[in-house]
Amino acid sequence: MPHVPRKSRERFPQMTVVPAAPAPAIIEPDCLTITLPIPPSINHQYATVNGRRILSAAGRRYKLEIGQRILIALARSSNKQSLLLKLRTDYVALSIRCYFTSLLRRDIDGGLKITQDALCEALGLNDNRVLELHLYKNVAAGSPSMELTLRILTSPQS
Repeated sequence: MPHVPRKSRERFPQMTVVPAAPAPAIIEPDCLTITLPIPPSINHQYATVNGRRILSAAGRRYKLEIGQRILIALARSSNKQSLLLKLRTDYVALSIRCYFTSLLRRDIDGGLKITQDALCEALGLNDNRVLELHLYKNVAAGSPSMELTLRILTSPQS
């Protein structure tokens, strides 16, 4: 019987995530506002492998999708260069407004870390530059989403 090679299993398979529609975004020289999908629940963001907690496939897909949406929005903006320049030198405030189908459906902070990491990675921003964080929980009749606003702080606290 001829030898049939098994399919190789890549540890991190190539993933191509293309947003279904362009992310609604407003990009100004000192502010970025973008609407994004809700991240996977905290129970689906991480997996335990050999006793270590790692980002799950769903978590990796989410971060990849968010990064692509942000890069697409930046590519379409005439304010891209001025915003990125300020992000490299100034401190920022991050505001996340979550729209869930019910106020009791999810915790408000369950998607904070993965979303902040994805946003900062896409922008080349160290997340230690975030000095203010604002979280809001709302009810949306339609599909769940998040509105992120990242703005430059003009006078950070000392």
